[in-house]
Amino acid sequence: MSASWTQQDRVINFSARLSLVLSILVLAIKFFAYEMTKSTAVFSDAVESIVNVIAALVALFVMKAVAEPADEEHPYGHGKLEYFSAAFEGGLIAFAAIAIGIEAVRALIHEKVLRQPDIGLYVMGAAALINLLLGLHLRTVGRKFRSEALKASATHVLSDVWTSVGVMGGLAIVHVTGLAWIDPLVGVLIALQLGYSGYRIVRQSIGALIDEKEPKVLRELVASFNKAKKKWVIDIHQMKMIRSGRFHHIDAHMVVPEYWNVAETHEATTEFEKEVVSAYSFDAEIAFHVDPCEKKYCRTCEMLDCQIRQEPFEAVRPMSVETVVRGPLP
Repeated sequence: MSASWTQQDRVINFSARLSLVLSILVLAIKFFAYEMTKSTAVFSDAVESIVNVIAALVALFVMKAVAEPADEEHPYGHGKLEYFSAAFEGGLIAFAAIAIGIEAVRALIHEKVLRQPDIGLYVMGAAALINLLLGLHLRTVGRKFRSEALKASATHVLSDVWTSVGVMGGLAIVHVTGLAWIDPLVGVLIALQLGYSGYRIVRQSIGALIDEKEPKVLRELVASFNKAKKKWVIDIHQMKMIRSGRFHHIDAHMVVPEYWNVAETHEATTEFEKEVVSAYSFDAEIAFHVDPCEKKYCRTCEMLDCQIRQEPFEAVRPMSVETVVRGPLP
C-alpha cells in the first residue's frame, strides 16, 4: 500500500479485496450447484458470478489507482477511474444477460431434466447468504466513503441475491411439481433483470463521467453554502461542478460588496470556502469568480450599513439549487 493512503483508502481497498475473494468462493459454489442439478437457472446465476469476479478484480486495481494523490498530470486526481470501473461492470452485466437469455431460450425449446433440485436449493441458499452479507458491507462502505465503484458492485451483488432467491424458488417449484419448463423460464427472467441492472449502472456511470448534474449532490452543496453564509455573501450563481470520485472541483460566481478591496475579498472568500468544504461530505475545492454588487441586489442584501445602497432591504433570499446554478439576476 502507498504511504500516502488514508484510513479511508485502506478500508475501501480491503473491501475490494474481500469482494474478490468472496466472489470467487460464490462462483465455485454455484458451479458446484450446477453440476449437481444441471439447472439452466443455476447455470445462469453462475455465469453472472463470473461477471462478479471480473468486476471485483477490476475494482481492486481501480481502487489502488484512485487512492493515489493528484499530481501534475492529473490535477483533479484519479477519481474518474471509478466511473469507468462501474461502467465496465455494467457492460459485463448486460453482456451476461444476453448470453443467459440465449441459453435459457434454448433450454425452453429443448427441455432438460433436472437432477437433485433439493440439494441445489441448499447450495444456492449458502451462496445467496454470502452475497447478501458482502453486498450489505459494500453498500455501507461505498455510501460512507462515496465510492462509485463499490456502490456499483454492491448494487450488482445485492441484485445477485435476488437472482439466487428466484433460482431457489424455481428449483423448489420444479422439485414439488415436476414442471421442468419452470427452470429455463426463471433463466429468462434472470436475463431480463440483469439487463435492466446493467443498463442502470452504465447510465449512472456515463452521467458521472460527463459531469451530469446530480440533484442530491447539488442539494447537499447548497445546504453547505447556506450553513456557511455570511451577510456579505450577496449572491452565488453560475455554479458548475467536476466530479472525480470522492473529489469535487466547484466553480461559482460570488457577489460581494463592490467597495471591498482585493485583500478583504480574498480573506473573506477563502474563509467562506473553508467553512463550506468542512460542512460538505466530499473532498472539494472551490474557485470563486468574484463579482461586485449592483443595484439589483440591494433588496436582498444584508449589509444594512452599506453606504452606497440604492434600494431598501426587503428580505433575505435563501440559496437553492435553482438560484445557484442559474445566471446572475436580470
